[in-house]
Amino acid sequence: MRCVLFFLIGASSFMVSAANVTEDNLRPGLWQITTSSDLLWLAPQISPERMRELQDLAEQYGVEMPQIQMGEATSKVCITQEMAEQQKFPIFYQSELGCETRNATRDGNKYRLDFACSGPELKGKGNAEGTITSSESFSGRTHFDGEAQGVPVNEYADISGRWVDASCGTVKPM
Repeated sequence: MRCVLFFLIGASSFMVSAANVTEDNLRPGLWQITTSSDLLWLAPQISPERMRELQDLAEQYGVEMPQIQMGEATSKVCITQEMAEQQKFPIFYQSELGCETRNATRDGNKYRLDFACSGPELKGKGNAEGTITSSESFSGRTHFDGEAQGVPVNEYADISGRWVDASCGTVKPM
């Protein structure tokens, strides 16, 4: 379950990476990304030892463990000026989990993409779709159907992102 939870926390990576198919650049600076799903409601049931393992896993990929409350994981992401200009956005640990984005399309401010995962801990496929509402916000939904550590998963996550500040402060770009 920790792999699935970690995946959902980072599901926003697919959404943020999908933003590179838009005509407008996302505003550089600090972004707040919120992921909500039914699975995240189970986070309080995770033992302190397992939660520490999850935090260690996040740190391995250079990701600060997001705050998880009431079925939502909230994290901060830094998008540099260069990333915004080149339309390169953080992908977090997508490749480390054995996942790749495919078939990214855009129609106006709507976007859609598929992704497939074939890593040792995460196997399956999914999609993400959403709306870029402005250079300072987006929202969407991710679906994943497959296995995480051999456990069947069919999970949806709602994603939203909003620009917070021009300065990333202590949050490092991915």
